[in-house]
Amino acid sequence: MKDQFKALVVDKCDDEFSINVKNISLDFLPKSDVIIKVHYSGINYKDGLAGTPDGKIVRNYPFIPGVDLVGIVVSSKDPRFHEGDEVIATSYDIGVSHFGGYSEYASIPGDWIVPLPENLSLKEAIVVGTAGFTAALSIQRLEENGGSPEKGKVLVTGATGGVGSFAVSFLNSLGYKVEASTGKESEYEYLRKLGAHTIISRDMTYGGKVKALGTQKWAAAVDPVGGDPLSSVLSQIQYGGSVAVSGLTAGTKLSTTVFPFILRDVNLLGIDSVYCPMETRLKIWERIATDFKPSNFEDFVSQEINLNQLPAVLPNILKGHVRGRTIVKLV
Repeated sequence: MKDQFKALVVDKCDDEFSINVKNISLDFLPKSDVIIKVHYSGINYKDGLAGTPDGKIVRNYPFIPGVDLVGIVVSSKDPRFHEGDEVIATSYDIGVSHFGGYSEYASIPGDWIVPLPENLSLKEAIVVGTAGFTAALSIQRLEENGGSPEKGKVLVTGATGGVGSFAVSFLNSLGYKVEASTGKESEYEYLRKLGAHTIISRDMTYGGKVKALGTQKWAAAVDPVGGDPLSSVLSQIQYGGSVAVSGLTAGTKLSTTVFPFILRDVNLLGIDSVYCPMETRLKIWERIATDFKPSNFEDFVSQEINLNQLPAVLPNILKGHVRGRTIVKLV
């Protein structure tokens, strides 16, 4: 391994904030069990926040963001991993309080690492990343609460985002009828390509007013949006249905009543991909590599960039200008 290598470093001192690609050494990284030569990282909403001075994600500076990374082990003190192993590392404290994937090498605790499933390449795994994992975990939870294709249509909100895009594709692969909701008419063809059976405007899920109970439209929903749109969706879920919520792009407050829950037996399922137990994490990645696996991963990639392009590209995800996944190639 090289004595000096490149990483994207964010720093903040008083009111001065910087984000630059720098040459660093292994001593700059945290001391962990496993050293990984990073092949790819990705861009998630948290990464966009980490690239701003007031994102409230990074706890201590200087810092290397990047909540997702995949690569090859170059050294390990953990007996579960050996030099040459292909691995995935996402979630936990990576990219938040532990240096992340925007670096040619990463030092990661063994307890946070997933062996790459046999049926996935490193590039395919990073295309999935946290976004795809969250979508898969959402569907798993829906099924654990009685969801199945014969129950009826499943709504996916924020369908052109990372979680939404994968939810559309994964649900279609499993035989569900998928209704995708988006505010971007220009992306309808993209959603059809992923497997959406019908596409609706986001105004059709939430028109500005939340009813206590609305018409029963969907058997279930995958929602990475939150806020008032989630409140509206809950009022329109069929009897016994579930909504898996994983995001808050529309806000953190939930203005609803108890009626969907006590009159229609609706379930609101919270999805946490960050501290998901490793036993569940391994099962979800195996499902992603088998029954969830899309036919063409390139359909999800909006762009592939290098480390030097990151400072200019990172803010786009906070502006809602990104569809699908942006991946960062480090080798």
